Amino acid sequence: MARGNYSLGKRQREAERARKKRDKAQKRQQKREEGPAEIEMRSSEELIEHLPSVAEVMHNLENPEARAKGSSSPPCRLFVGGLSWDTTTESLQAAFEKFGKVIDAAVVRDRATGQSRGFGFITLDNRKDAAKAIEALNESDLDGRAIIVKIATER
Repeated sequence: MARGNYSLGKRQREAERARKKRDKAQKRQQKREEGPAEIEMRSSEELIEHLPSVAEVMHNLENPEARAKGSSSPPCRLFVGGLSWDTTTESLQAAFEKFGKVIDAAVVRDRATGQSRGFGFITLDNRKDAAKAIEALNESDLDGRAIIVKIATER
């Protein structure tokens, strides 16, 4: 076999690389010629016309009834540790319903055995109710065990 002979496949790959390189250079040049995109300019009056006044904000903070619907505090997820093996999702939910609307309750269970792992999570409708629940239930007795109640953190 003579030296310097390339297979047809290699020539095609090299030609394809060269074509892609040319296309990329053309696109780059085209973008340079177009220049930066137009930035929409707005005046400060246009930006702040939809914001409430300081007086309105203060009034809403002082009077929770005056708040618009849907602007209540966000839900709060709590971690509950030290649960008894006998604690069910329903009994956990019942313990927290005294403090506010419970959105979600779950006792974490082992996948293999189905037995409680000794902790769970509660989601309350708002942060004020969650603070009351933490204050009242942290280190209190539930189903014969002292439980720990904290704000849940992401993994």
